[in-house]
Amino acid sequence: MAQMAEKFLLSRLSRAGFIVLVAIALLSTIYGAHLTTVTALVAAALIFTGRGFHPQRSRAPWPTINRLILGAFLILLIGSLWSGPWSLVHWLYTAPLLAFALLPIAWAIVTTLACAFLAMASTYWSTGLAERHQMISAFLLTIMLSAVLVLLREYKSRQLAPLRRTDELTQAASREYLSADLHKEIQRSEREGTDMSIIMLGLDTHLSDTDPDADIRSILPRIGRYLHSQLRDFDTYYRVADLQFLIILPGISTSDAASRAETIRKGLRGLLASHGLELTVSAGIAGLNIGDDADSLQQSAANALRRAQQQGGNRTQSYSAWSHSSPPAREADAEGPMT
Repeated sequence: MAQMAEKFLLSRLSRAGFIVLVAIALLSTIYGAHLTTVTALVAAALIFTGRGFHPQRSRAPWPTINRLILGAFLILLIGSLWSGPWSLVHWLYTAPLLAFALLPIAWAIVTTLACAFLAMASTYWSTGLAERHQMISAFLLTIMLSAVLVLLREYKSRQLAPLRRTDELTQAASREYLSADLHKEIQRSEREGTDMSIIMLGLDTHLSDTDPDADIRSILPRIGRYLHSQLRDFDTYYRVADLQFLIILPGISTSDAASRAETIRKGLRGLLASHGLELTVSAGIAGLNIGDDADSLQQSAANALRRAQQQGGNRTQSYSAWSHSSPPAREADAEGPMT
């Protein structure tokens, strides 16, 4: 609930800031302050391309566009140190906050130091404006406050990290923890001499383009709950892509994992059909072999899933069944074959 409230407030603030900046641009145009107009429009574009304005802005190419606009915005502000208007110079106070919010910490530090150096240089080379000297002290204070906020943000992230192990929509474990968890399970399996398998499930969306994305995503919470109900207490499942899940099954052989995957796959197919979605589900199985690590095991399951979907989808495919010898593909029946 706290994360939802945070996103809600950030979205409202972003939209309010966008409207204010557009209004400033219109007023500046009326008064003939063209540099302020351009800067306000660039700042509005910076907000518009940010993920706070819309959740989809976190996907490529929006982050790159957002950072390019940030660069243009900082250039305009730094240019105002020499050309004016002086009221625009005070916008430079936002530079450290924007840099640390939109850039990696290393780049944010470099950007902030560069802005501070240029601001001090303009003060040293300019005469006749005491306000600029006052601006430097205020700018340095802003940098210090930004550093404090960054430290608080990092502290908060580390404190909340254990609470963010699950995907908010499906309650599956987050992808960021998959490699580390899978590595631990591989080590345990090798140490105890037991089997281990993984299942990668994917919706065959390429076979049915008639279902809107919004309808598919609305069913994701129910998919997450269904997967949770089908697993043992010590099994774990992860959301590895928008419409793909990976399940770790300790102590399960490849053949048993294939049977479980087929049961889960048919259950998900029925769940989708009950909500009016004519979608099928495919599954790729990979068992732990000598020399496998977390990356190679994931890749084997992904290749098996890809193979199943290339054969028409609506089926379960084990990686070992075709990795060394490739039998001819069979037609999928109404229930979907297991190969």
